[in-house]
Amino acid sequence: MVRTRAAAPPRPAAAAGDATTTTTGKISFRSRKIVKSTHTKSKSVATTTIPPPLPLPPVLPALSSPGELAAALRHLHAADPLLSAVIASTAAPTFISSPSLPAFHSLAHSILHQQLAPSAAAAIYGRFLALLPTAAVNPAAVLALSAADLRGIGVSARKAGYLHDLAGRFAAGELSDLAVAAMEEADLLAELTKVKGVGEWTVHMFMIFSLHRPDVLPSGDLGVRKGVQELYGLPALPKPEEMAAICERWRPYRSVGAWYMWRLMESKGAATKKAKVKAIAVE
Repeated sequence: MVRTRAAAPPRPAAAAGDATTTTTGKISFRSRKIVKSTHTKSKSVATTTIPPPLPLPPVLPALSSPGELAAALRHLHAADPLLSAVIASTAAPTFISSPSLPAFHSLAHSILHQQLAPSAAAAIYGRFLALLPTAAVNPAAVLALSAADLRGIGVSARKAGYLHDLAGRFAAGELSDLAVAAMEEADLLAELTKVKGVGEWTVHMFMIFSLHRPDVLPSGDLGVRKGVQELYGLPALPKPEEMAAICERWRPYRSVGAWYMWRLMESKGAATKKAKVKAIAVE
C-alpha cells in the first residue's frame, strides 16, 4: 500500500519584501537587517520657568474717580454743618479726570515753582521745557543738564541741586512713578521728604493736586489754618499739631475740606477788598 504524504498546512503569506517563492517551490528568505524599534525614553525637557506677572499697584482712592467727589461732598455736608454752609455757597471743586503728570515730572514742576510768583515760575518752567529734548521731563534728561544750564534759565543753584537729587533718586530706582502712585500717605511722605528741597508741604500739595488723594490734611499750610480759624471762630490760629483733632470730622475727605478752606479765605479776602473799595468811594 502506497503511503501518501500528508499535505503541509498552508503557511501565512509573507509580507512584501520579506520572502520570495522560487520556481522549485522552496521558500527562500532574503536576509535583511532588522532594525529594532527603539522606544525612546521620555527625556526630561528643560522647561523655561515663566515668572508670574508683576502685581499691579493697588488702586488707591482718588478724587478724580467717578463718584468719589460726590461721596465726599455728601459726607462733609452731613459731618460738619459749618462746612456745609461754605460748600453750599461755593462752586464745587474740580479734580481732573484725565491722567495727571507722571510723578517725576510733577515733583520737578513743584520744585521749580517753590517760593516764586506764579508768572515768574511759569516763565522759568517754559524755559526749562525748552532745554529738554522733545520737552521730555524724565530723570535722564534732567541729569544731562548741568547746573550752569539750569542757572542760565533762571533756576537758582540750590534748586538745580534739588532737581539733580530728585532725578538721581529716580534714576537709581529709589523712587519710580509706579511706586509713588501705589504708596500710602505715610510712606509717601517719608520717602519724598528724603529728596533735597521737598518738604511736607510740597508732598501734601503733590498728593492732593497730582495724585488726587482724598484724605490729605495739609496741617502746616497757612491758608488752611486760617480757614479753620475763620470757620470755627477760634480765638487764635490753630497750630499744625492741633489741626488733626479739629478736622477729624472731615475724615476720610480732608483734602476736600482743605480745598474749601482755601476758597473760604479767598472769598473773605475778596469781600474785604470790596468793602475797602466801597469805603473809599463813599469818602
